Order: sequence, then C-alpha cells, then structure tokens
Amino acid sequence: MDLHEPIVCVVGPTASGKTELAQRIALAIDGEVVSADSMQVYKGMDIGTGKITPDEQIVLHHCLDIVEPGEPYSAALFQIEARRCFEDISKRGKRAVLCGGTGFYVRAAIDDYEFPEGEQVGNAVRDHYMAIARERGASELWELLRESDANSAAIIPPNDVKRVVRAFELLEAGTSYADQKEKLAKIPQRYPALFIGLSVDPAVLRTRIDVRVDSMVASGLVDEVRGLLAAGLREGITSPQAIGYKEIVEYLDGLCALDDAIDRIKLATHRYAKRQRTWFRKDKRITWLDATEYNLDDLLAQSLALIGK
Repeated sequence: MDLHEPIVCVVGPTASGKTELAQRIALAIDGEVVSADSMQVYKGMDIGTGKITPDEQIVLHHCLDIVEPGEPYSAALFQIEARRCFEDISKRGKRAVLCGGTGFYVRAAIDDYEFPEGEQVGNAVRDHYMAIARERGASELWELLRESDANSAAIIPPNDVKRVVRAFELLEAGTSYADQKEKLAKIPQRYPALFIGLSVDPAVLRTRIDVRVDSMVASGLVDEVRGLLAAGLREGITSPQAIGYKEIVEYLDGLCALDDAIDRIKLATHRYAKRQRTWFRKDKRITWLDATEYNLDDLLAQSLALIGK
C-alpha cells in the first residue's frame, strides 16, 4: 500500500527525549505514534522500560503492551505489526510517527527487509538453542557458535543470547548472521520516510540516564519487578536485554545490595546508549538535532521545518 505522506521517524539513544518530541510532532501534524522499542512491547514492564503512561499520551500510541514478558517476539513480528499500523493510520487520513531506539526495529519497519523462514514464533531451532542457553549458560552457547560460524560469533557479544540463537537459526536456513548484517546496509526503503535523530553530548546523556534510573527506582521499579516475579514471569525479565529488570531480580534474590543493582543498571544503560549511537550514526538518512539542552519547543520547530509544516 502507498502511504499518503512519508513516515516521520524520531530516533536516538535512550534518555535523549524521543518520546516527548515524537508525540508533539504527531500532535502538530495530525499523526499517531508507532513505538519501535523491543522492550516496551511487553505488558507490565512499564517503569523499567521508560514506557509512556496512558495519562502522558497526548496522541494515540501503537505497538506498546503487545505480548507477555517471556513470550517470543522478534523484529519480523514487529515488522508485520508496525506496517499494519502504518497502513491503518494512513487509511484514516492521519500520519505515522515512528519513534524508538531499537535500530533494527526501525529498519525492519521502514526498509524492504525480508526475514528468512524460521524468524517467527514456534521455531524448533530457536527452542533447542534457548534450552542450551538455560541449561549450560550463555558463554557455552556462544562457544558453540564460534565453532560453527566464527565470523558471526566475532560480532555478537557472548552474553547476547538472543542474537547468538538468531545466528544458529540463520545457519539452519543456509546463511549467516554476519552476512545478513552486511546486507542490511544495502537494503532499499519500503516506505517513504523522514529521519530525525536526537543527539546529546555523551557526558550530559550519562547524567540524564543516571537521573532517569534513580527516578525509576523512586517510582516503584522494585515493586514492579516483585509483581512480575510473583506472576511467574522470571524468565522473561531476566533475559540479557532486560536492562533494569535482571539487576533488580538479583537484588530481590539477595545476591547484591540495592545500590549495587542500581549502579549496574546505570552502567548497562550507558553501554546500551553507546551501542544505539553507533548504530544510528551509520544511517546517513538521519538529520541530527542537538538535544543536549533539550528545548522542546525549539526541537519541535526544527522538526516541523524539516517535515515542511
């Protein structure tokens, strides 16, 4: 389906102010926000993911609270859902604003990326290797990958179980994670889009992240994690990508002090923000706006000028 107008994509690292700017843009152009965040799709994981609350939403948001924690979810499934949202929004005469920091989700939605068979839920290969990770540990699973596909193992951190398992899936499909990553840079766009990125001085961003983490704890992160554990969702919230949750689980299990858990959340988030910056900086389509001072009205005016409104 051809969209009436280009999708506006608001991207950047965590704590850069994407969410508020995206919904202000959407309000100004009669649009709706489609979230591109791999953790905000999970129900009940609200405080630790920085998910916008219903009371904070001034426009309609999509792709939040799609699945239960621990339920398999992927960029391929997000692609299907995001594109359904784009077309529904366009049919109603409105404009989609894609907002998020999960770079691969943004590209999966916008670009003409075709996922190999086996990317969907209910994959026997995925289940097999996830079981190995649970029983023998992430490091041993990564060593198995290194023996089978050294090139892919070289670009995947040993503790990133999700991507290691994905590499095994691709091997079964006759290709490799390393090859797929190389091809990603050459994939054309599926939809017309305008990319706006928020850039923040790294030292300022680190401070913002630290303040944000402290605010999450003050807002009830520990109780949120305690409730998810009580609901039997331990596996879903202790995955390597569940920053802010696995650390609090360790505190609740008596393995560390709360202050230590908070410090580890901050450090992991700093590292994640650095990876996000590295990913987005490679995309030459993005026009970067300086959000170090974060003057929302000024950022909105600059964004609308780029959009042509």
